[in-house]
Amino acid sequence: MESQLSTIDLLTAMFPSPGELEIPESTTQCVEKLRNWCEDSDSIPNKIPPSISLAVCLPIADGERTIRVNVTVPLQCEDPGTIDQPPSLSFSLRQPDWMSRAEVAGITASIPQGEDALEVFEYIQAEATRLLENKQSHTVTSEETNKGPIARVWFYFPSLSTRKKRDDMVNLAPAYGLTGFVLAGKPGVLCLEGTSSDVDSYMSFIKTHSWGDIPSHQKKVSERFRETEDVQRVFSGMEEITDSLGERGGQRANRGDMQALEAWLGNKGLQEAFEKVIF
Repeated sequence: MESQLSTIDLLTAMFPSPGELEIPESTTQCVEKLRNWCEDSDSIPNKIPPSISLAVCLPIADGERTIRVNVTVPLQCEDPGTIDQPPSLSFSLRQPDWMSRAEVAGITASIPQGEDALEVFEYIQAEATRLLENKQSHTVTSEETNKGPIARVWFYFPSLSTRKKRDDMVNLAPAYGLTGFVLAGKPGVLCLEGTSSDVDSYMSFIKTHSWGDIPSHQKKVSERFRETEDVQRVFSGMEEITDSLGERGGQRANRGDMQALEAWLGNKGLQEAFEKVIF
């Protein structure tokens, strides 16, 4: 019993924020009764149910989605004299709006048995993330089939610094079916993968709305290179890479390491693009 209560305590500590862990009042009352019994009582408390339940809301894909996992903690067993370990917890999923019943059933059926809660949560997160990524990939592929071939377009900024503008570049790209990256600093670089029409629509929206408060003479950005022949996506999403390329120079630490960028792009097979964009 102490082991089962310790598991509940661990989950409470791991998921402290509102909405992460749901424990019914009846479960809370039962836990306190059992805790008191384990600490200083010789008589088994009355009206203890065979099991208690709680629910954990797991983040999926860096928090873009969530999935609710119902956890059942057994409190009784048929023959306690024959076991040396407490009964295993059981898990089930509540269907989120982004998964079908069949998908939920598939993950539920494959949940490893006999594992502790943390290993099960990691498994569910991994499977749900894989499922979500496959869906997104299929959606992008289907849309591109209808819209036209993929292009990879490179933009050069003499300077790119404003955090809000950079966030807009990243956050607005998925709505246009675009992948790529943003690099802030002096210089700044924006790479976009998607159909040419989507790239052009995205840039038009960025300049008109996100950059609407910037005087036109300060909107210094130039398209340096557009790849259109047999282009395959290299990037799985849209991200900012400013802080992941090593040390930055300049008085305000705003000069990026172009050698690091060159090596990073070279590893992705994009060396030619670096030479055309930066030089």
